[in-house]
Amino acid sequence: MMNRILAIVFLFLASQVTAQITVTPSLPTDLDAVEVIFDASQGNAGLKGYTGDVYAHTGVITNKSTSSSDWKYVKADWGVNIPDCKMTSLGNNLWRLTISPSIRQYYGVPADEQILKMAFVFRSAVQVGGTWLEGKTATGGDIFYDVYPSGLAVKIVQPEEEFLFANLLQSIPVSISATLADSVFLYVDDQKVDSAQGNSLSHTLLASEYGRKMVKALAKNASGTTEDFFYYYVRPAVPIADLPAGMKDGINYLNDNEVLLCLHAPQKEYAFAIGDFNDWLPSENTYMNRTPDGKRFWVEVGNLEKGKEYIYQYFVDGSIRVGDPYAEKVSDPWNDQYIDAETYPNMLPYPAGKTDGIATVLQTGQSEYIWQNTSFAPPKTTDLVVYELLIRDFMDKHSFNSLMDTLGYLKNLGINAIELMPVNEFEGNLSWGYNPNYYFAVDKYYGQPDDFKRFIDKCHSEGIAVLMDIALNHSFGTSPYVMLYWDGVNNRPSASSPFYNAIPKHDFNVGSDFNHESPDTKAYVSRVFKFWLEKYKIDGYRLDLSKGYTQKNTLGNLAAWAQYDQSRIDILSAYYDTMIKVNPKAIVILEHFADNSEEKVLAEKGMLLWGNLNYNYRQGAKAITGNSQSDLSWGAYTTRTWTKPNLVTYMESHDEERMMYDCEKNGTGNASYNTKDTATALKRMALSATFLFTIPGPKMIWQFGERGYDYSINYPSGTDASRLDSKPPRWDYLSQPQRKNLLGIYSNLIKLRIDNPLFETTNFDLDVASTMKRIRLKSDDLSAVVLGNFGLLSAPINPNFYQTGYWYDYFTGDSINVVNPTASLYLNPGEYRMYFSKRIVALERDERKALAFDFKLFPNPANQQVYFTITTKNPMNYKVWASRVDGSNRQLIFNQKVDQTTTQPWIPPAKGIWILKIENQNQETLTTKLIAF
Repeated sequence: MMNRILAIVFLFLASQVTAQITVTPSLPTDLDAVEVIFDASQGNAGLKGYTGDVYAHTGVITNKSTSSSDWKYVKADWGVNIPDCKMTSLGNNLWRLTISPSIRQYYGVPADEQILKMAFVFRSAVQVGGTWLEGKTATGGDIFYDVYPSGLAVKIVQPEEEFLFANLLQSIPVSISATLADSVFLYVDDQKVDSAQGNSLSHTLLASEYGRKMVKALAKNASGTTEDFFYYYVRPAVPIADLPAGMKDGINYLNDNEVLLCLHAPQKEYAFAIGDFNDWLPSENTYMNRTPDGKRFWVEVGNLEKGKEYIYQYFVDGSIRVGDPYAEKVSDPWNDQYIDAETYPNMLPYPAGKTDGIATVLQTGQSEYIWQNTSFAPPKTTDLVVYELLIRDFMDKHSFNSLMDTLGYLKNLGINAIELMPVNEFEGNLSWGYNPNYYFAVDKYYGQPDDFKRFIDKCHSEGIAVLMDIALNHSFGTSPYVMLYWDGVNNRPSASSPFYNAIPKHDFNVGSDFNHESPDTKAYVSRVFKFWLEKYKIDGYRLDLSKGYTQKNTLGNLAAWAQYDQSRIDILSAYYDTMIKVNPKAIVILEHFADNSEEKVLAEKGMLLWGNLNYNYRQGAKAITGNSQSDLSWGAYTTRTWTKPNLVTYMESHDEERMMYDCEKNGTGNASYNTKDTATALKRMALSATFLFTIPGPKMIWQFGERGYDYSINYPSGTDASRLDSKPPRWDYLSQPQRKNLLGIYSNLIKLRIDNPLFETTNFDLDVASTMKRIRLKSDDLSAVVLGNFGLLSAPINPNFYQTGYWYDYFTGDSINVVNPTASLYLNPGEYRMYFSKRIVALERDERKALAFDFKLFPNPANQQVYFTITTKNPMNYKVWASRVDGSNRQLIFNQKVDQTTTQPWIPPAKGIWILKIENQNQETLTTKLIAF
């Protein structure tokens, strides 16, 4: 059969636009050499008038392609210039490409694979103004040309489209070419209207009635016949009708067999619903009504089977096919095929060959999820400890179900909120999710909608809130509202788009920039916010790039972008009010980073704001403390003069370099102490965490910081090109005693701050700008003083205790009798202490169980000679130091190899509290207290 019979699966999929290219011979086979002439003035005219070199980005569609985007045997990667793809200028916007010695040899296609089409995008040799100039179709699509099998063939040369809309009584010229044919026939809906002997036929059809017609060209010879098709549709006037009461944009389920589809598409002329329910062809039954105000299209679709999934799209103005912007499930021709059945079982196959691009799914008679936990309340702001994670990298199995199975780990860590990087549909699979396209659909790469609900339900049962990171500054190119209002000539949203700015308003924008002052955008985004709160019972959002929610043009001026912007405050406040009406306890976190004057207003409104102290904490961990580089003051909301503790301070997020990696790679040191050393760096992570969690206000952890994750954000290449690449989760780190110890310290600190009202106090002060850092907190019945040495040498620090008397170290259990509250205490490099005015017992960390040795001291208290016993699993060298509790009189009292066990005597030089510290050659340490009297 002729190649359009073989390739009829690509009807609508790759409509051939030969006005942009002329191919000689016109019916090429895979064995032919061909000449392609590209007219840069046609289509999107992206290369019109361009005088530099032009290259063809080209490949083929074969019988193994799954869609028109599944190019095979592409000659070169995008942006790579090779001689075989260089075009020859013919002047007057015409460019020639020679494909030789044959199509099959040029592309290197194996003999057993059938070539259906050649595929092209023409581009400038270099970027112009930061972007490639591209020659594509008028709607920004790829350009295709049929490749024919050897032997009898037929092609409808005119019209060029495989589907076209015609006016009533319009003449439609039809031109047919064939090879090796005895005769050619023309049919309309299987009625013969013309025929001719030989290889060609020309005829003019008259579109004499409304409706859809199939036009068929048939060529035959003694060996058989072959066919080619196109459809035309005479469209009657758009029916005008009010949207029935109670109906909303998107899918409205009327009953088990009927739905009403509503598309909000101002400025558009007409639309059809196409899908599995009408074989993907426009028909009178799914010709959509337009509302009198011209803003919406709607149609009722009936005769649906209860519980059956139907894939569908909207076919708008005869050239644009988009999924439903409000749909809760998509069918993706490019990415679904790579999702395993365990993650998403029984996935509906994409209707390959019937349409192109992302489609969406409806299903009547769906079973409602039964929520098990209906009374969960999120933690109060002062107790909030957020764990930010990317499901893709958190576990080898990237699914909600696997994450649910891992909740025990996060529960034991003590966090009370999980912030998921975007899980609504985004382009691709291996993504951070900040390239969104469908805002109401769960991305199938992570599982099914009910999987997400079960995960949230389980989190709530464990006392953990679930926050969704969502990117509503921008959308990416396959998002339906981007596609509906696209300026193909300029490769950007059209100036008339009701949703997006043609030119973004700030420098950090990616994709298409939302216009949040547009009523259409506000309505759409408000629906998004309400949807996840209502249907999935999430507890709030983290708004990505919230500073971008502005119409103030600051391109080229980052400082101006950050300045106080009342319109931006109004926009965010209105969205916040929308969320609070759904859930008065909803948590809303902004990634804002605007001037403090604006952030303070938003915080007073009730929103929380990210407080990025990654640089300062990293510098402190590395012992780079000069010029206040490790100043942690900005991590306190009071430093910013806020009255509400709505600052989410963090040491790491998905966007910053990992602290442990930076410390190991770029740390500092001296002859006896080096922060690059892994064991030392892990201890400095604990030091840093102590000075994070003890500052009042909500906190955030980036995944695996609690166990010293030391893979760069730019792993594996070490450059920004790898920033979004997958990272190994390294759960095996939990078998390493020092990392497990760090996890225990994190857990203790988190549970301490959540359980103890002291960390809600407004009576606290920070002295954290220099090497020796101090935090003081006071309430009516408890006080605390936190001390830390971020330097490389032992040094004194003024603790400035609130009162005299006994103070108790949380980490060691030691106590000191303070006579002079300002008397200096000595801290070793990297040492940290947390003194309370009352004894607070640290939670069990299983520290001794995790180590490769044990250390016991007896008798204790003692008034003369004492003994310490070292028991080791493996022979190695051990050192024991003794010092006063204030760090003075430090002395090495033991330094030798221990094979299995040893007991040694020691006489304290003086009465008082002594600290004995043991360290082995692997730099595993323990400390214990001795009271000498």
